[in-house]
Amino acid sequence: MSAPARDRTAPTDLREHLGVETPEHVELHFELAGVGSRAAAALLDTALVMGGMVLIALVSGALVESAAALGRWALAVLILAYVFSFFGYFALFEALNGGRTPGKKALGIRVVMETGHAVTPTAAVVRNLVRLMDCFFPLLPVLPGFLMVLLHRRHQRPGDLAAGTIVVRDRPTDWTLGPATATTDEPLEAGPPDLSDAEFQLLDQFLAREGELDPAVQARMASDLVRRFQERVPRRARDTSASLTALHSEEQRKRRGRFATRAQAGAIGRTTVTAERFVAHKREGWEAFRVAAKRVERAGVGMLPPGEIPAFATRYREVAADLARARTYGVDAPVIEYLERIVSAGHNALYRARGRRRAPIGRYVLQDLPAAVVQSWRYVGAAFVLFAVPAIIGYGVIRARPDRAAELLPPVLVSRAEQAAERQARGVGYAESPKEDLPVIASAIISNNVMIAFWAFAGGILLGLPTVWVLVKNGLALGLGFGVFVNHHAGGYLATFIAGHGVLELTAIFIAGGAGFRVAGAVLVPGDRTRRDTLVLEGRVAARMIGAVVCLLTVAGAIEGLLSASDAPPAYKFAVSAASVLLLVCYFASGWAYLRSRANAAPAAGATGATGTTSH
Repeated sequence: MSAPARDRTAPTDLREHLGVETPEHVELHFELAGVGSRAAAALLDTALVMGGMVLIALVSGALVESAAALGRWALAVLILAYVFSFFGYFALFEALNGGRTPGKKALGIRVVMETGHAVTPTAAVVRNLVRLMDCFFPLLPVLPGFLMVLLHRRHQRPGDLAAGTIVVRDRPTDWTLGPATATTDEPLEAGPPDLSDAEFQLLDQFLAREGELDPAVQARMASDLVRRFQERVPRRARDTSASLTALHSEEQRKRRGRFATRAQAGAIGRTTVTAERFVAHKREGWEAFRVAAKRVERAGVGMLPPGEIPAFATRYREVAADLARARTYGVDAPVIEYLERIVSAGHNALYRARGRRRAPIGRYVLQDLPAAVVQSWRYVGAAFVLFAVPAIIGYGVIRARPDRAAELLPPVLVSRAEQAAERQARGVGYAESPKEDLPVIASAIISNNVMIAFWAFAGGILLGLPTVWVLVKNGLALGLGFGVFVNHHAGGYLATFIAGHGVLELTAIFIAGGAGFRVAGAVLVPGDRTRRDTLVLEGRVAARMIGAVVCLLTVAGAIEGLLSASDAPPAYKFAVSAASVLLLVCYFASGWAYLRSRANAAPAAGATGATGTTSH
């Protein structure tokens, strides 16, 4: 069927779209959000976050004046909230609110997966962890992310590339079909045309030039056309010219009835009568499906009673087919956008249920997270080497050249080393603090260490160079610091402080570095997959590694703030260190066992599938 007529005055659509093909071979079009709307949304969100941070700071200032233990604990919580407010704001809103932060919602945009699905919690975490690198890069804040959004064909910043997400328009009108269009009483559908398009064009050209032809040529051509058509179309009149004229008029009427166009009410361009009839006939069913799809889009069809799931799937396929027909019939753009929106919602709900069910939080923390670390042991080992070698070098340098301590280390650390013997004689630990301050110290330590880990991970998107820098810098600092204490015969004094939390803290730093290297490996050596697909898949594993890092650093920070900085006997601190080693062994053994169980389950599932196929 030929394309429906369109008004030449209709404006050219300059919007940028991304097409995603569903399993039903229907393409969904998403309008990409540009740099302007994304920047405006980011500014609005930043203003909201800054307002929240100011409020937290004011409350924290008031709590500092309070000497009560409850006030100190509340202050500790507020410190954590202050440090993670920016990252947590974006990640939580995008994961729990359909990809929309308040700023994005105000600007009519949202985050979705490149497949058109709703953004997953893992993707929301990954894209906002990498935000540290593309929006807070030292010396050039915001510029890397801005340039990527401006220049990338899909307007993706590095965080989007790592998470496999895009930012699209999400106009409220996409969810409403609007009132039914009033139709006129013009005569329609006088039956299908008798002539093919080529034959009608030939007849039309002949009649247009009939008066210019020589009478003999005209009579011969008219007779030829009548003989050509008479097997399918009875002769309309004795005169050949009159018969052809009557046939042409009837064909025009049939074609106008079938493909007639009329001006769209309140819009530029024209719409086909067939399109109007199609929409009028289908709109009630579409609205019913829209209500159901909107209800289950985020939770999946699992929330429906079992008996309703097949009916929902059937209606989804019908509406997806209607979307394809609507494009063929030339239905106007708002209806197409409406259909794309509800088909997308149905697609998200239906195919999400076919994926792996979300694991309970306990199993996720105790099995999935350590399994990702075990799976990435080579990357973690590389991070360990890049930390340990500079630490050894730093230790050797400061031991060989004690006079360089003032040049290589902060004055406060050198001063503590010089005073170590005197403090140890008085029974004062390396960093002992009043008991009421311990919760605040713990929260500050947790915040600092987690941010270091986040930077180590986010650096992977830049080929791992920032990750290498974080590991080398911290390893060198540890080696130099420990060496200067040994030079003052106080190595055991410092070790007593580090013992309680050091095992967990250092392990977490190695894992964070390994996560960054995993991302860098996807960028540098994508393998058989495309670089984008590899980056998304590796980013998911790396995100679980960071989850393990956060768990370990939370425990380590609590130990450092509540035990290491206290006046507890050294025996307690070394006992906690030994318990930490045992905890790590059990934790990673759980991850290893989980990987083994999954590996063993895969062949069994394949054998079951093969048996089922044979039985058919």
